[in-house]
Amino acid sequence: MNPLIITAAIVGAEVMREHTPFIPYTPAEIAAEAVRCREVGAAMVHVHGRRDDGAPTQDKQTFAQILSLIRAQSDVLVQFSTGGAVGMSVEERIEGLVLCPDMATLTTGTVNFGEDIFSNSLPTIRAIAARLKELGVRPEIEIFDTGMVDTALRLEGEGLLEGPLHFDFVLGVPGGMGARPENLDFLVAMIPADSTWSVAGMGRHELPLARRAIELGGHVRVGLEDNIFIEKGKLARGSWELVEKVADYAQEHGRALADPVTAAQLLKIG
Repeated sequence: MNPLIITAAIVGAEVMREHTPFIPYTPAEIAAEAVRCREVGAAMVHVHGRRDDGAPTQDKQTFAQILSLIRAQSDVLVQFSTGGAVGMSVEERIEGLVLCPDMATLTTGTVNFGEDIFSNSLPTIRAIAARLKELGVRPEIEIFDTGMVDTALRLEGEGLLEGPLHFDFVLGVPGGMGARPENLDFLVAMIPADSTWSVAGMGRHELPLARRAIELGGHVRVGLEDNIFIEKGKLARGSWELVEKVADYAQEHGRALADPVTAAQLLKIG
């Protein structure tokens, strides 16, 4: 099997300090967590922006600070979210892409997101895809349900996405596809044979799905954005602790960890 790429989703838009004191807010805190994640095995970090009070933001200045601080301290690949937070306009969501991170996410459909709606109309999806293509930023296609795979393949047919595609299966969001192993197997069977993929399980499903992905030859996303516990009732001390756990799983299964150079080659970055 190829070496395992671990992506650390270190901040997100919803988890706040009242949920866990270990969530980073400021660019300096986010960069420090990125460095810790790289030290224990992550090849890439997935980042959102936050203001000092924890409020989500996608503004270019915040992302510029995050990117420059991470790159000054680590060789870890940096992936920007274009999802932002529920309710943001497409213009807000893609403002930071001009900074040309190593990757950026592209969600290819609308999904109920808890009590809210994460809205991604086809014109919105095309606008984000076109911006990524214009800037030469490699997309990670975020999949919350099966129809989003078909939309991604449609965009590839239109020339807005270029294969081989890379997918991230986000499973267990209330309103999206459930975090069951058979659902992951089904999604993997849907994508082209030359694709790469990772899985992000929500909450208590994060680590069991990580094990499943390692067994199947896929890759893994873990971090406080998706799950704040290292075990039942015990908070993870940071995304780094979840990365460390997945690195242990990989060692048990005999899979090497990809460093950022190897990850970039596998993901066709650059």
